[in-house]
Amino acid sequence: MDGQNLEDPKSTADMTVFVQNLLQQMQSRFQAMSDSIVTKIDEMGNSINELEQSINELRAEMGAEGSPSPLAPPKSKPDEVKPDDS
Repeated sequence: MDGQNLEDPKSTADMTVFVQNLLQQMQSRFQAMSDSIVTKIDEMGNSINELEQSINELRAEMGAEGSPSPLAPPKSKPDEVKPDDS
């Protein structure tokens, strides 16, 4: 008779406890990482909001409220004369 087919209830219980503990540790670490990522994203969002506010304050101080965004290409005014390509 082959002894490998008979499972020792104590070793099965030990293995179950080991696996449950391992899964609990993994879940705890995953939750900690997830919380850390969410915190970093929130901090980045706050930093971006502060940066936007600073940019808007600087633009207001310069009297450039109506100027285009620095990221937008400058638009030519209709009264400007463009040189000919010839």
